[in-house]
Amino acid sequence: MMYTVFYERRLVNSVLKLATGKSHAKIILLGEHAVVYNEPAIALPLPDLKMVATITPRNFGQIILAGNYQGSLNEMTEAFEGIRQLINRLLRFFSNPKLAFTLKLESNIPLERGMGSSAATAVAIIRAFFALFETELSDRDLQRWANVEEAITHGSPSGIDAATAAHDVPVWFVKGQKPMPISMSLDATLIIADTGVHGQTGLAVSVVREQLLNEPVETQNHLSELGKLSVQAQEFLAANSIEKLGPIMNSAQQHLSALGVSHPYLDALIDAALEAGALGAKLTGGGVGGTMLALASNEANIDAIVSALEAAGAREIWVQKYYANKE
Repeated sequence: MMYTVFYERRLVNSVLKLATGKSHAKIILLGEHAVVYNEPAIALPLPDLKMVATITPRNFGQIILAGNYQGSLNEMTEAFEGIRQLINRLLRFFSNPKLAFTLKLESNIPLERGMGSSAATAVAIIRAFFALFETELSDRDLQRWANVEEAITHGSPSGIDAATAAHDVPVWFVKGQKPMPISMSLDATLIIADTGVHGQTGLAVSVVREQLLNEPVETQNHLSELGKLSVQAQEFLAANSIEKLGPIMNSAQQHLSALGVSHPYLDALIDAALEAGALGAKLTGGGVGGTMLALASNEANIDAIVSALEAAGAREIWVQKYYANKE
């Protein structure tokens, strides 16, 4: 299994002038909510949705240039505290807390759509600083550093976002265990559509928790079945069995709906995608709004599904193609 090199360095007269770190978005394919109860989940990389962090030394100041913030590192607002803390700790680690630099963040990853934008930002920044100081970065250390930002931003991160943002292969995740890269040989396309309704992960988790308390047998059965679907999907991903992966997604959606975490807007988009020929479709992430994904097998299928989703009211659509045996 090969991994992409995600950072680069440019030297001028042996003096480092620019360092770049890269990462990408992720999507949960299977295992939402069940993963909270120790069932496995699978996250897929979205390499077409990218984050690039570029550090350029300057004479004075520590400046951040991003789509949603431009200004001094010290003046970053509460919403960016995870990033500010991460950068300050990296600078202390490299014994250069007063380093003057410009950090430019360029990304086409949508915010607050369950695609791991904060983890992707952290991974790209970490890689850029390690490149700047010409220091080797192990995967273990990358995950540890990324957890600094994720713990501040999200409280108790599972680690799946950072693990997937750091690799160009799917990630298998079980609560309390180290996220593990898994094989994928898939000739297919995922189409992701936004309902326009802000997903509420915390609320959705509470819905499942309440149902488990009041209907323990039925609810646990849904969670267990979701875990079994993840196990099956792992095999189908590795074997390019898209005709089997689609029904797995449909079954997962039925269980998630039974758990109460779907939404009428999600249902409308899922139905539209299936009627247009999607092999499978389901919500992704926390649910109760947010985004859904559909599996397509060819170009004509893609166009029909995208058109159907637009007609059904999708606010934004992203298309990610995968190619079998591409490593």
